[in-house]
Amino acid sequence: MPKKQKVEESQAAAADAAKKVASDENANKEEEIDTIELDPTAKDVDLTRRRIKKIEGFEFLHNLENLCLRWNLISKMENLSSLVKLVELDLYDNQITKIENLDALVNLESLDLCYNRITKLEGLSTLKKLKTLFIMHNKIEKIEGLENLTELYYLELGDNRITKIEGLDNCKKLERLMLGANQIKKIENLNHLPALKMLSLPGNAIIKIEVCFVYTFCPL
Repeated sequence: MPKKQKVEESQAAAADAAKKVASDENANKEEEIDTIELDPTAKDVDLTRRRIKKIEGFEFLHNLENLCLRWNLISKMENLSSLVKLVELDLYDNQITKIENLDALVNLESLDLCYNRITKLEGLSTLKKLKTLFIMHNKIEKIEGLENLTELYYLELGDNRITKIEGLDNCKKLERLMLGANQIKKIENLNHLPALKMLSLPGNAIIKIEVCFVYTFCPL
């Protein structure tokens, strides 16, 4: 075998070996990231920017009240049924497409699902203590599924695809309604919101205002 060919084969083998070592190192790093130790008595857990892909391993956190999983890679809401004491759930900026598996979170007061891929308001009927709901920058087309949220006072639905103000008749305590950057053309159906103090609608193409109440609020 020519000397030049032997050198080339040797260099190629060395390159392959280097790639394997690098691959093994990356795998080890991923394993380190996936292994997260949690205090079983913790009330607050913040796992921001940890490249988490799945909600799991929280079953033993029976005292957990605040769970922050923002800026991760989560695509499904699951494995939350044991967190019955949870008061705040933050899933800001993930890859979630559907609101689901929240039935057991009867004490939840705050839910943040901004910057996800949600297309429909659903799965919220058991959250009767919910006070703040943030679902900005998703793909929601209709305000619905909020009938049981009678304690809600702050609703953020900006930057979606909503075309009509509706589905809020039972939200008597609602004080702030944020609907900027949608596709709403008419201000309507607010006569059942006696506590409303702020209505935010920038970035919409409003062509008609239906005057149906005399409450003081900030329209834009």
